[in-house]
Amino acid sequence: MLRALFAKLHVILYRLLRGRLVGRWGKAPVLLLTTRGRRSVRLRTTPVLYLAESDVYAVVATNDGAPRDPGWFLNLAAHPQAEVEVGGKRIAVTAETATDDERTRLWPALRNIYPNYQRDQDRTDRQLPIVLLRRA
Repeated sequence: MLRALFAKLHVILYRLLRGRLVGRWGKAPVLLLTTRGRRSVRLRTTPVLYLAESDVYAVVATNDGAPRDPGWFLNLAAHPQAEVEVGGKRIAVTAETATDDERTRLWPALRNIYPNYQRDQDRTDRQLPIVLLRRA
């Protein structure tokens, strides 16, 4: 409950400030990811850490190392078309899960910007998916 409240507040501040002041979590940049609910079909927005590579944003479906994937990941599996907000820009994207080769290449860089990804991976038996958000 507290986490959901924090996320909603973060979304409001991010949009109000266009990503300034709340656009980073330590070394990791933050974007807003808007997905369509897999059952409700309603739009859902959540702040997510990302790694930018040209026109691709790589994000990790960690859910703090819980045994289940986060809701936004399940929403993207059902509806891969989404939108990201980076600073004040809104960008239509299409989501796909990184291949094993892409994961091997991206994982060290993702851990570099947010070392707790390794802690989260160590907490769970599932492999944390890396999602590539490509400009549509």
